[in-house]
Amino acid sequence: MSNRLQQQLQQQKLQQQREAGLTAPRPRPAGGGGGRNNKHNKKHVEEEEEPDVLTSWWAWTAFLVTCCIPGWCMKTCFRKRAKLVQQAWREKLALVMGILLLCGVLIFITYGLNMVLCPESRSNEAYSTVVGGERVVGYREDVRVFGRIYDMDVMKSFFEMKGMTLPNDYQNMDLGPIFNGDAKGACPGNVALGPCRLDSPYGGSLVPPDGQCLSVTDLNRFATSTETLGFDWADLQPDLRSMTGPVVVLGNNVLNLTAYQNNGSAIFGEYVDRVLTDNLGTDISYVLLYEPQGKRMRDCILARYSAGVMESDTGGCIAAQIIMNMMLAVIVCMIVIRYSMALTFLWFIAGRLVKPGGRSNWLAWRSIKGGNEDPLNHIPGPYAYYNPQNMGSNSSSTSVSTGARRPVETDIVNTQLYTILLVTCYSEGHDGLRTTMDSLAKTTYSKKHKCFFVIADGMITGAGETKSTPDIIVDMMDLDPTMREPKASSYVAIADGEKQLNMAKVYAGHYCGVPCVAVVKCGTEEEANKPKAGNRGKRDSQLIVMQFFQRVLFNDRLSELDYEIFWKMTWLMRGVTPDKFELILMVDADTKVLPDAITYMVAAMANDITIMGLCGETRIANKRASWVSAIQVFEYYISHNYAKAFESLFGIVTCLPGCFSMYRIKAPKNGAWVPILANPDIILEYNQNIVTTLHAKNLLLLGEDRFLSTLMLRTFPRRQMMYVPQAKCKTIVPETFKVLLSQRRRWINSTVHNLMELVLVSDLCGIACLSMQFSVFVDLIGTLVLPAAICLTVYLIVNTAISSNPQWQSLALLVAILGLPAVLIAITTFKLVYIMWMLVYLFALPIWNFVLPVYSYWHFDDFSWGATRKVAGEKKDKGHMDPEGKFDSSRLVMKKWEDWEAERTGQKIMPRNRLTLITPHDPLPPPVAQPYMQQQQQQQQIPLGANHHSTRPSNMMTTTPPMFVNRQRFSSPINTPPQLASSPPPHH
Repeated sequence: MSNRLQQQLQQQKLQQQREAGLTAPRPRPAGGGGGRNNKHNKKHVEEEEEPDVLTSWWAWTAFLVTCCIPGWCMKTCFRKRAKLVQQAWREKLALVMGILLLCGVLIFITYGLNMVLCPESRSNEAYSTVVGGERVVGYREDVRVFGRIYDMDVMKSFFEMKGMTLPNDYQNMDLGPIFNGDAKGACPGNVALGPCRLDSPYGGSLVPPDGQCLSVTDLNRFATSTETLGFDWADLQPDLRSMTGPVVVLGNNVLNLTAYQNNGSAIFGEYVDRVLTDNLGTDISYVLLYEPQGKRMRDCILARYSAGVMESDTGGCIAAQIIMNMMLAVIVCMIVIRYSMALTFLWFIAGRLVKPGGRSNWLAWRSIKGGNEDPLNHIPGPYAYYNPQNMGSNSSSTSVSTGARRPVETDIVNTQLYTILLVTCYSEGHDGLRTTMDSLAKTTYSKKHKCFFVIADGMITGAGETKSTPDIIVDMMDLDPTMREPKASSYVAIADGEKQLNMAKVYAGHYCGVPCVAVVKCGTEEEANKPKAGNRGKRDSQLIVMQFFQRVLFNDRLSELDYEIFWKMTWLMRGVTPDKFELILMVDADTKVLPDAITYMVAAMANDITIMGLCGETRIANKRASWVSAIQVFEYYISHNYAKAFESLFGIVTCLPGCFSMYRIKAPKNGAWVPILANPDIILEYNQNIVTTLHAKNLLLLGEDRFLSTLMLRTFPRRQMMYVPQAKCKTIVPETFKVLLSQRRRWINSTVHNLMELVLVSDLCGIACLSMQFSVFVDLIGTLVLPAAICLTVYLIVNTAISSNPQWQSLALLVAILGLPAVLIAITTFKLVYIMWMLVYLFALPIWNFVLPVYSYWHFDDFSWGATRKVAGEKKDKGHMDPEGKFDSSRLVMKKWEDWEAERTGQKIMPRNRLTLITPHDPLPPPVAQPYMQQQQQQQQIPLGANHHSTRPSNMMTTTPPMFVNRQRFSSPINTPPQLASSPPPHH
């Protein structure tokens, strides 16, 4: 367990002890206490109860980054009075600064790096061109000054300002001899400065009135040159030197040494003179720098004799080009590999997930490594021997067809595992609930092996509804007459203060012939008249089920609510106790499940015991309701058939959506059970009710579904989370932008913080850059820099439209990112209509990549559900969950199942017989032949072709030697109690 989790659990334990009065009170000071002392003591107690927010390195970092904003300023200006709220704001600001830094790095790498390494701000005008196979020097009507090109009319205006007239005779000439090009003082004592006279090729000359050379600095202030004369290496060859003159290359500049040769003396020293005269037509950059004299005079030589630049890339430009090409190649390879892996899963793996025999060879490398090929691992473990009174005959999870009717042959595994259909409700109306319940009840999966588990999160009336959500649920059920008015049962909820105690009613009945248990959280008597009585959140609803199965599997003490669920579910299932259930399907109350979806999902679970969770494809039911719903169609499609398909090749889907996912409650292994969703480690961390940091609140209050997936992967990194595209459902998405903004704020923020958790899990599949950990890191960085990416995309499109020299690497990258989804659609669904939805999505990219992320990042400290689920009369809630009152633990009753059963039935429950737990080092007991013979006889009664229609494949059961009948193995990753690992199976 991580140190952070231990620290949070310790804080939670200490606070619960204080609330329960278990901590020793502080001694009172001697003497009487007046009113002033009482006020002082009260203030002292309040100060003591102030939470310590600076408990980690990140909290200190956020505080130091925002230390310029004192607490009193936040209280006065921002109205943030509580320390937790202030710290959340500080952490949000620190995260936003980090995101801005990452966006700046992306912008610099994309554009700034090229400007730094290749700072060429002006275009070049070619000195010569090839015409008819021959190189010809071009003629221009403009003029040049040290290689920089200026318009003739502009230069005439400049000369007039200096008291001279510049005739057209000087067109196509370099006017450098009349200028002093040393603008930085590189030439001491004006060395090598010419006579400041400009000679015309037609006779005559120009001399400044004052006899002083014109200043290049004044010229740059007067006019700006946008072009430079560019030379090719062919221009420096001897056959063109008659036109170009004596030239050399220094750095990236071309020097015309005509004025130097006319001077006739070694003005820069003997070494420099020898270099300049002996290396005409070559690059003297390195030769000149061999001597200190050449290093000193380099800048002066450039200032005096520059005539243009070389039309070749500099070392910096070449480096920038290599970096950009490498980045393009890496990113395109990553995109192509991800799409290829997604297609590999959709074409070769997805169909085998549900077929008899499942995957094999390299397609099942993770399953084989996890022991799925070992028949012994498929043997179900013993069941906790609950023997409820007056419940009918108890039956096991195995349902083998023994009648004369031949089972129907199918192309999928027709396995029957007991499955919970969990429907969590909040403010949904009658139509949404009816649609979801009807779709689940009418699925092709066996009604005898599924049971509704509907949880209404409080006495809530949705906006525009006349009935509360609990009343709608109860009215839809066919209740047993004896269970129409259940009592309110207590349990510990996820809350702080007095709300930690909650009450719920358990209604039992049927819905369309399917057993149905409805849990209505009604709240305590103290909150009966308050708005949203009993409401504790979706995570609390999930934990009611998770903790219930954990306590049942481990034979732990049950709360009053747990036992109400236990006996009513057992009664509805005709004696099948809850410990027989292996799977749980979680759906939201606005989801329509297709008829064969559950069958496909159960088949995948039965085929591969290493799969601990899976999801199907979620499609949109209200595609054309508004433009807001239309822009989400392709986003839903690509997130499943690209992102989840790619992750499924690793067996690590990072997010199972809460609207349609299935989890394994427990998994068989070596004749025992491994608790998965009911694992204490998962429940302990998922059950945090005291959440103080911004990171933890984004995990637990906004994205509980994604955080549950993160916990599963972190606890069982060697097991698999998969995507089953054959299982489909339809859901209702937001139709107004306000609701979409609220929903995506929660989703984006929870995604960022969950990826931060997953990127630290080193046990995920793969190695280095070919690992799921690296993929999670790339997804995290890609999510954070979305605003900068879309801004760069818009800039790239505009720049390409107006520029004559566009950035082809960036354009190729953009085409790859936007074009590959269309290819994926064309070769997977063959539905061209999705290309239309893709175009709609592309037009909305500024919303997806800029508006929604920016809004979400600035609201990192908003933990409310916003406008996603509207409740009649509800006020705005920021989600900080300030505690009210104190938790009264005396009102919570916890008993063993035997005690609850004896209290309800009035009959004494005899102690259960248990098998002795045998370790691998203990001698084996004598083989029990009778059960093995019965097993063989039972196999002979199974009709031909029915071997894959049973709950567990019969060949796995019959190949087990007799010595494994009574032998139990250690298999749980935690210390499994004897009552879970070695309880005898129920008698039939």
